[in-house]
Amino acid sequence: MHFASTRMASPPEPGPYMPDLPAVPAWLNKGDNAWQLVAATFVGLQSMPGLVILYGSIVKKKWAVNSAFMAMYAYASTLIVWVLVGFCMAFGERLLPFWAKAGPALTQDFLVHRAVFPATAHYGRGGVLETPRTEPYYPEASLVLFEFEFAAITLVLLAGSLLGRMNIKAWMAFTPLWLLFSYTVGAFSLWGGGFLYQWGVIDYSGGYVIHLSSGIAGFTAAYWVGPRLKSDRDRFSPNNILLMIAGGGLLWLGWAGFNGGAPYAPNVTASVAVLNTNVSAATSLLTWTCLDVIFFGKPSVIGAVQGMMTGLVCITPGAGLVHTWSAMLMGMSAGSVPWFTMMILHKKSTLLMKVDDTLAVFHTHAVAGVLGGVLTGLLATPELCALDSPIPGARGVFYGGGVVQIGKQLGGALFVTVWNLVVTSAILLCIGLFIPLRMPDDQLMIGDDAAHGEEAYALWGDGEKFDLTRPETTRTGGASGAAREDTVEQRLTSMGARGVTIQL
Repeated sequence: MHFASTRMASPPEPGPYMPDLPAVPAWLNKGDNAWQLVAATFVGLQSMPGLVILYGSIVKKKWAVNSAFMAMYAYASTLIVWVLVGFCMAFGERLLPFWAKAGPALTQDFLVHRAVFPATAHYGRGGVLETPRTEPYYPEASLVLFEFEFAAITLVLLAGSLLGRMNIKAWMAFTPLWLLFSYTVGAFSLWGGGFLYQWGVIDYSGGYVIHLSSGIAGFTAAYWVGPRLKSDRDRFSPNNILLMIAGGGLLWLGWAGFNGGAPYAPNVTASVAVLNTNVSAATSLLTWTCLDVIFFGKPSVIGAVQGMMTGLVCITPGAGLVHTWSAMLMGMSAGSVPWFTMMILHKKSTLLMKVDDTLAVFHTHAVAGVLGGVLTGLLATPELCALDSPIPGARGVFYGGGVVQIGKQLGGALFVTVWNLVVTSAILLCIGLFIPLRMPDDQLMIGDDAAHGEEAYALWGDGEKFDLTRPETTRTGGASGAAREDTVEQRLTSMGARGVTIQL
């Protein structure tokens, strides 16, 4: 009895285990906070290591290190700029119809308070408040982290257009400037309470903010940076297809956080969104693969990964707003329309052929993003829109929304396209005044070793490289001191490389 009373009289547990204030304020929902942190981590895994692995393996061996590093650098630089000023520019108090006020997200006073989107309150006719501002049930720190992951992956996707020739120093200067002057504008306009948000343009989780912007900006940047070497453009086969699939798999699974975290709560919208995301990706992959078989006689693994990606991109603007059968239709469209623009239209367009978009980001993200936005304008259901949209009565055309919703979707796409085209051009032209945008041809011939002094693989023994400039045979001393001829095969065997086949 004495032992029981002693336990009952013990003080409350300290620190993070406090059942209430200050560790657990009245507004904090532990489940919401836990899901948002998990969702942020899933999105982060899409970039690090997902796209780092995919980029490092989908390019030629000589560009593996540079391509992976471009993704890694973009991720790190985005985080620092984001907490210094970027987050508040995208989700803070309104400064202009398309931009919020800059400010830091670094102090305890800001980060431990309840998360809020200050500009998201929606007012109807006569100034009547129709939808209050969005205030998730977790700290601002969780929101800063989650939205950072979205900003970072946008820049990593953009990098896919520039692999294999951009000067790494120019890329290091480009990433913070593009984040501040392009990404924050799209994020505030469509998500943070800006004019497109208030107008009723639907972009559930980034079809426009992330994918259309990265596709247009990547294509524009590829134009200004210039093309790869002709030898690289003619043949740019992956150095490791299995790792490419692994990177693509991380991207696919990570999309659960991408679209599942968009409602800012683990509610029914999140569940619908995650299911629809997977259904669309699978349908698109199968559609793309079938088209490859029909027209080219065999399924392409690279094509399957591209089809998976277009399915993920296409469903993103409406993942939590459409029926699952609609997600299948969107997946079929995502596996066929970008396939047509990439495989057929691209080869007939002078402009598309001229611009060297290394990983076809324009097709897989810009085309698929606009396609998803338009289909969302057709297929979004009123019941699901009521759970997510700030505009009362929002719905797709097929559910009585009228063609005006399609007009809004196209208007939003036009704004994002024009802004990214102009701002990306301006940033690169300014950088080009001080730093060459493209590596010189002699360095492009070498690749990673010229850009970083490092290479991805040590293929000849313990870090030893095979010198291709040496003659086919070399004269060395034999055991008896007499000269003998060593063939290339013999030299490879002596370096522990027997059985290795290299495609040059």
